Amino acid sequence: MKLHPFLRKDITHTHTLKTAPDQAKQSRIRFKAYTSRAAAVVCALLLTSACSQERQPESTVLSATQVDTTAATSPALPDSMATPPDTVATVPAASEDVTTAPEADTAAYAYPGPKPLPGAILPQKRVIAFYGNLLSKRMGILGELPQEEVLQKLDEEVANWTKADPSTPVQPALHAIVVTAQGHPSAGGKYRLRMTNKMIDDVLAMAKKRNAIVFLDLQIGQSTLQEELPELEEYLKLPQVHLGIDAEFSMKNGGVPGRRVGTYDAEDINYASRYLADLTKEHNLPPKLLIVHRFTQKMITNTQNIKLRPEVQIVMHMDGWGGPTLKRDTYRRYIKNEPVQFTGFKLFYKNDIKRPPNRLMTPQEVLALNPKPLYIQYQ
Repeated sequence: MKLHPFLRKDITHTHTLKTAPDQAKQSRIRFKAYTSRAAAVVCALLLTSACSQERQPESTVLSATQVDTTAATSPALPDSMATPPDTVATVPAASEDVTTAPEADTAAYAYPGPKPLPGAILPQKRVIAFYGNLLSKRMGILGELPQEEVLQKLDEEVANWTKADPSTPVQPALHAIVVTAQGHPSAGGKYRLRMTNKMIDDVLAMAKKRNAIVFLDLQIGQSTLQEELPELEEYLKLPQVHLGIDAEFSMKNGGVPGRRVGTYDAEDINYASRYLADLTKEHNLPPKLLIVHRFTQKMITNTQNIKLRPEVQIVMHMDGWGGPTLKRDTYRRYIKNEPVQFTGFKLFYKNDIKRPPNRLMTPQEVLALNPKPLYIQYQ
């Protein structure tokens, strides 16, 4: 997730910097038998959104004239288009080692949903993605450094993960926020700002230098996926372009992004999945990846109703920051307990080191999670 200057500050202080310490202090007064384990659980519930890493893009200072709101005008494909049989998400069996073969070993396939189609990325590869916005130094690593330095750092992380798990090839990726939530109504009163086509083109050109795939991430504010996805259709028709949707800034029940955490229902995720599936069939594309950000229970509702399709691989992505204990607990509560299909994990270069032990989790520590995340995002 990712927001804008004053919004990120609101989330950071409300959910993490202020609330966790206060509650911990009160708990020590009320309970003399307070244990360290209980403290970890309480803190985990307060784990801040991944966005809080000052995702407040500097794009908040962009004027409406700087943004092309007509990126793509192709309409969404009709719901009446034929779709393959769907399956409802279920909790997978114990995690197994992934294959290194070009195509998935379907005989040993242990993930929920349909077996992978030819060209599918998961589970035979692990995606290592750099997240952010090229127009902001505060929304993530993608825009924080000059492009060549970003790519060099991505090379280093790819090498680290290759060393940590030699059996799983690494697929580098750039994950760009192309619709950013806003703290004011903005054009159309939707509390969101669309990035220009040029920014997306720049990300694609940057990714090409490393044979990286690209994710277009949406913080829709008071808009809808039905309104935003058609605007990106020309890009989503490209075989190397995939989608991310950030529930934190989906204010479908009203409200200003950043003042409270938003939500998506299974119905919203099913719409995005169906939209991508229709594109893959119409244009003969390899399966798409759909990244769904999550760090609280209410961010995603009715996960049991999420439909899994052979053309789309869904990743439930743990998007909260904090120390290793907090992050592990949040992953267990909201990702392991409701994994849907595949799982992801975010690491924050800045926010994760703010508290003891003041360091990032290592690839080895992340690989110890169950199920093992196959999508890793650095912000």
